[in-house]
Amino acid sequence: MKKIVVLTGAGISAESGINTFRDADGLWEGHDVMEVATPEGFIKNPSLVLNFYNERRKQLSNVNPNQAHLSLANLEAVYNVHIITQNVDDLHERAGSSQVLHLHGELLKARSSKNPNSIIDWRTDIKIGDLCAAGTQLRPHIVWFGEEVPLLREATEITTKADILIIIGTSMQVYPAASLVHYVADDTPIYFIDPKPNIRETDFSNLTIIKNSATKGVEMLAQQLLKNGS
Repeated sequence: MKKIVVLTGAGISAESGINTFRDADGLWEGHDVMEVATPEGFIKNPSLVLNFYNERRKQLSNVNPNQAHLSLANLEAVYNVHIITQNVDDLHERAGSSQVLHLHGELLKARSSKNPNSIIDWRTDIKIGDLCAAGTQLRPHIVWFGEEVPLLREATEITTKADILIIIGTSMQVYPAASLVHYVADDTPIYFIDPKPNIRETDFSNLTIIKNSATKGVEMLAQQLLKNGS
């Protein structure tokens, strides 16, 4: 069974109604990202940070997977599909994808503010005074700016074994996630789906650009791949 590796970014979730990470002015829901997405911001104002992610968690409960998520899940009928996502939502899982790696953490998990390996499922608000088993304050299980990306090595190992690479809804400007494209073999077919692609087909060997939205582009590509792989 051929292995498809899919790299997804904010663009695929945006079509479900989830706001992208930050606007052109550098703000996220009216907040400077340095206030709500850094360890320093959490130390300075933990209540602000917790409330910010509590609101993101509530928003997640009001949206659903879109056709792009569903089409990727359908590929598992014929392919071994691994999804590596920069998104912190659970829309891939809810669509039915069984192998999802979250590079930047997960909104529906919490972790100790002292021990990054102490992670638990968490679907309600995180409040000041909510503690981990060791007695330290819980924080969102999100990789903030300035923090290590602990699953990067696993993501790299997955990507090196790809027979097909699909990139959806990401600018390929956020590192280290953007570096993953360089780990596939030179002869690996790469598909880049974005309505406003910022790369050219001459940038990589075997690159096909699908200039379309995630929902339409992924559905079209998935139908083609299912037909070729059946």
